[in-house]
Formats: sequence, C-alpha cells, structure tokens
Amino acid sequence: TRTLSKKMPPKKQVAEEKIQLGRPGNNLKIGVVGLPNVGKSTFFNAMTASEVAAENYPFCTIEPSESRVAVPDERLTWLFAQYATTSKIPAFLTIIDIAGLVKGAAEGAGLGNNFLSHISAVDGIFHVVRAFNDPDVVHVDGEIDPERDLETIHTELRLKDIAMLNKYIDANVRNIERMGSGGNVDDKKRKEEFAIVVKVRDWVVAGNDVRKGTWTNRDVDVINSQPLLTSKPVTYLANVSEKDYIRKKNKYLPLIKKWIDENNPGDKLVPFSGVFETALAALQQAGGEGVAKFLEEKGAVSAFPKIITLGYDQLNLMHFFTAGVQEVRAWT
Repeated sequence: TRTLSKKMPPKKQVAEEKIQLGRPGNNLKIGVVGLPNVGKSTFFNAMTASEVAAENYPFCTIEPSESRVAVPDERLTWLFAQYATTSKIPAFLTIIDIAGLVKGAAEGAGLGNNFLSHISAVDGIFHVVRAFNDPDVVHVDGEIDPERDLETIHTELRLKDIAMLNKYIDANVRNIERMGSGGNVDDKKRKEEFAIVVKVRDWVVAGNDVRKGTWTNRDVDVINSQPLLTSKPVTYLANVSEKDYIRKKNKYLPLIKKWIDENNPGDKLVPFSGVFETALAALQQAGGEGVAKFLEEKGAVSAFPKIITLGYDQLNLMHFFTAGVQEVRAWT
C-alpha cells in the first residue's frame, strides 16, 4: 500500500499593521508656523474669527493662541436637512498660532526655545510662507525669498531634532558601551533603542525630515517616544496678495512648489490670501450680509474649507455621525 501525503497549503501571510508617526488620540492639534510677518496671525484671526495681535513687527505673538474651527462636511449638512433638527454639531480641528521662528532659533535666537517647545506640543504643522510684496509689511530677512524662508524653518526644526537626539545619545552611550555584546532582555531592548536613535539622528543630520524616512514599527515606537519636530505632517500655505489670489497667478508659487517637490515630495501646497480672507471674515462676523455679493464681485471663494479639511486629514483623524430629531453630530 502507498500512503499519499497531501501537502498543506502555505499559511496565509498576515500583513503587519503599520504604526503611524505621532501620538494617537482624537484631540490632536495643528500649529501655524513660519517666519515673522508672513501672515500667520492674519491667517489664524480670519480662520478662527479671533482677535490675536497681528501687528507689523517680529514676535508680536509670544504665547500661542488656540482656537477650534469646524470641519466642513457635506454629509453632515445632508443629515441635518433629512432630520430637520435644530442642533448640528460638526467635528472640530484645534489650531494654534505659534510665534515666528527666525534663523538661529534652535540656538535660542529671537525667542527660539519657547517657540520650538510650542511646536513640539502640536501634532501637525500649517507652514505659512510669504508670497506677496508689500513695502508696509517688513520682512525679517529683507527681500522676499520663499525658498530661503522655507529652508530657514526646516533647518531650524532639524537642528532642534538633532540637538534632542544627541542629548539622548550622550546620556546613554557609556551605559550601552559597558553592556558589550551580552546582556539580558532589557539590556538588548535598550541597545536596540539606542541604535534606532542613532539611525534617526544620522538621517536628520543628512538633511532629511524624520517623517520622510522609511521606518519599521519598532523604529516608529522609538521615534514616537521622542518629541521630534520633523516627524510631524506638514501642509504648506502660500500667502499671496488678494489680486494674485483672485487671478490665480503668482510668480512665487512655482518656486515654492519646486522646493516642496525637491525636499518633501508629496506634501500639499495651498495658496490663500490673508487680505481676502480677512475681508470675508469681517462680513461673516457682521451677520453674513454682503458675503454673497463680495464673493461674486471678487470671483473667488475662501481657501479655508480646503485647508481645514487637509489639516484634519493629515492628522489621520476620521469621524462618524449620529443623527436624530434632537441633534445631528460628527464625532472625531
């Protein structure tokens, strides 16, 4: 008799779920970052209808201002119409206006250490870059040069990350060396963590943002234990003149797009006009009368719904809905 052996089918490979950079949670925040006088507070004021100081001099914003904005969603509007309720509660995005960074901030220039700690406390970044000429609004570095401005901010964030990583390395290198090649389970774990930190430090020293690296889940666990500034997702916002915004043409935008594609490919760029949005926000605050006429005359619409939605999405937030006769609500 012959015994026929039947081969078992290979085990199905289960893909490991990829861990995301950043802290988990549903109360995440985006910081508005950029050089002084690029329009950060103007953007924040118009978007949140608040009254943060927007004077024309560096460091007029010292303490970060915080506000929540509603996330636009047509599905919520549709549900509200279906249930004819009087209560519609949207999902919210928390936005923080952070004072302007300057060259040398990582070493404490301006009020650099304070500002960088404020960035450390948020989960994503709206990077505002100036793309308008106005002799009445001084530029901290003189002439308008968006590529230089972008490089300044990213260099300062990387330098701060390098300093934080080096601090960890310097504090642990002797203990790691003493362990040698042996050690117990905890020792091996500490050595692995140390090696990952060194790898991340070398990546940043080479001129890269942490968020653009290819990391294992173990790498991400270690990265998330460090408050690294370049691990945060970034959306770039180009502040253009009202004229350029309406005509959809600006000489600086191709330069900004080129810099993003070369340095952080895949990141989003959204043009907006602080002047346009401020005028629109004033009409909306006054009760909304004249808004339709203003938009029709200008032939343009607000960039804020797109910006808010991108910010919400870049934090990997999502929401679900509950609907009834008492309220329609979006939950984050």
